[in-house]
Amino acid sequence: MSRWHKKILAVLMQWDYGIAARGISIEKSSFYPCLQDLVADVEPLWYDDYLHNPGPLQEVVLAKAREVKPDLILFVPYTDQFSLETLDTLRKEFATYCWFGDDQWRFESFTSRYAPHFTHVSTTDPWSVPKYQGLGIEPILTQWAGQPFLADRGALKEDKAFRYDVSFIGAATKYRKWFVESLGKWGIRIECFGHGWPNGRIDNEEMETIFRTSRINLNISNSVSHDIRFVLSSPRNLLHYLRSPKRVEQMKARNFEIPLAGGFQLTNYVPCLERYLTIGTDVAVYSTPEDCSGQIRYYLAQEEERIAVAEAGHARALSEHIYKHRLESILEAIWGASPEKA
Repeated sequence: MSRWHKKILAVLMQWDYGIAARGISIEKSSFYPCLQDLVADVEPLWYDDYLHNPGPLQEVVLAKAREVKPDLILFVPYTDQFSLETLDTLRKEFATYCWFGDDQWRFESFTSRYAPHFTHVSTTDPWSVPKYQGLGIEPILTQWAGQPFLADRGALKEDKAFRYDVSFIGAATKYRKWFVESLGKWGIRIECFGHGWPNGRIDNEEMETIFRTSRINLNISNSVSHDIRFVLSSPRNLLHYLRSPKRVEQMKARNFEIPLAGGFQLTNYVPCLERYLTIGTDVAVYSTPEDCSGQIRYYLAQEEERIAVAEAGHARALSEHIYKHRLESILEAIWGASPEKA
């Protein structure tokens, strides 16, 4: 096992969006255990309780850092919980690092203000690299990933073992509801899970089961839709289209979680997807509701091809796209190869 004999102070949220009812955050379920695998000493600072009262947090993080004396302070930020003065003070005394995962839509409003106040930063958006360089910063280019499920069972090969023809897991946004309703008008039923759907939220164990036992797992965008039919379907949708900053598609953890569970993924295209998964071999891609409908009908009928894509996607994600891979590369960029690799 690759390990650095160093100490990290990991400043993270333990709940999804800081809300316990939403379940464990990706930071606690993925970042934290992977850091523990890679680094000898990882001390967490969970800052959920300070989301809406950041004043006391400034002294808390400064005191914790001076107590722990870490080799690196790792931040996964939410909004403006840490003042620039606090970050500058920490950077003078310690090496600091920040993961910026939404630069596609909040580089100008958030990252550009905060990135100069860290020793090291990373971005999941290759198109933002020149923007960082314009600030005199050389970012570490990384990407979202997934966490292997407890039971690595691969793709299902027996057709009778599947529970669902087509499923979707994710919060029910207006666009996603419109998309699912559009498919329903063409006779395609989607079993939906997550906040806002009748089936409600599910835990990670059930998510893994649904991914693996669905013949087709849909991945539906959470960015602003440019489909004119949706935009003009209501005044509220038009207003959201004009105001929302989420105007660019981006890779997300779901792109890797589905194949890690052994599921077949049919996703909307996102820039750079082909850098991580081979389209047509590891994943299938649609562009419009009509295109999605046609591909659903095709892959439901082509069982062998569908299972082959699920198997290839699973193998690719497991070997290249788990959070341990991402964090190991980031730490190598900061510290160099670990003693076990040197």
